[in-house]
Amino acid sequence: MTDRTIAVVGTGLIGASWAAYYLARGFRVVASDPAGGAEEALRERIDGFWPTLETLGLDEGASRDRLEFTPSIADAARGADFVQENGPERLDIKRSILAEIEQGVGEDVLIATSSSGLLVSEAQKGMRHPQRLVLGHPFNPPHLIPLVEVLGGEQTSPENVERAVAFYAGIGKKPIRINREVPGHVANRLQDALWREMFHLVSTGVASVADIDTAISYGPGLRWALMGPFLTMHAGGGDGGITHFLEHLGPAMRDWARDLGEYPETDEYVSTMAEGVEDELAGHDWAAALAARDRLLLGLLAAKAEAPEIP
Repeated sequence: MTDRTIAVVGTGLIGASWAAYYLARGFRVVASDPAGGAEEALRERIDGFWPTLETLGLDEGASRDRLEFTPSIADAARGADFVQENGPERLDIKRSILAEIEQGVGEDVLIATSSSGLLVSEAQKGMRHPQRLVLGHPFNPPHLIPLVEVLGGEQTSPENVERAVAFYAGIGKKPIRINREVPGHVANRLQDALWREMFHLVSTGVASVADIDTAISYGPGLRWALMGPFLTMHAGGGDGGITHFLEHLGPAMRDWARDLGEYPETDEYVSTMAEGVEDELAGHDWAAALAARDRLLLGLLAAKAEAPEIP
């Protein structure tokens, strides 16, 4: 058991998942959210996440009883050793939340924002101690997916970025350090490139929603989960590695890139994609599918942990 306290500010789906993970690592968690019924919803979500966390393994002293809730953001931050902020993706609200956090938290305590796309440099404007704000962007759901993207804004000290990386690595996460701010960070931009093309392929009648899901989940997605795209390229190049791969396929890849589509210009594509998903799920229990996904993901994470040969 650790005597350290994590303040979790904002307890929607992401915040609740973070809170559950911190509890599973043995921390005391003080959570805050102004929404009506937030505490009840938070505790229900944590109860739902807990069996998965038990399967992953709980640290000594891990207990849901170490969760406290207060509607006051400043009170939640007071005495915290680390703050995980999960407010709405609106800059004005983000700055307001950060101001309330700073009313309670010690000046040397790191504040990590889970923001999916807002720039840290913009969020930290007006802070009393902007040097301690970092990005700590998880991949959903944080209690299950190891990735955390870490970077600092223009006023963040390099030392605090290193502190954040070390903190996340120390609690079992897989942090990556982003060197320069860009909208959407890294993983979401990579996802977005794929989303853009799959929307284009469906909208132009090249393939169905179901077949595109199959193409990824039974094709490159299987390899990417094990090695990532660069190492997959390296493996695909045989003895010549990635150099041979790029020299051999580079010209064709550039031609494919010139033919890639753009996001549909109207919102009509939304109903098309929704209908495709509905067709794909016909005859399937969605809740059961999600449970099976999480079960398989647990197995994959366990298998990856037993293969240190793969970076």
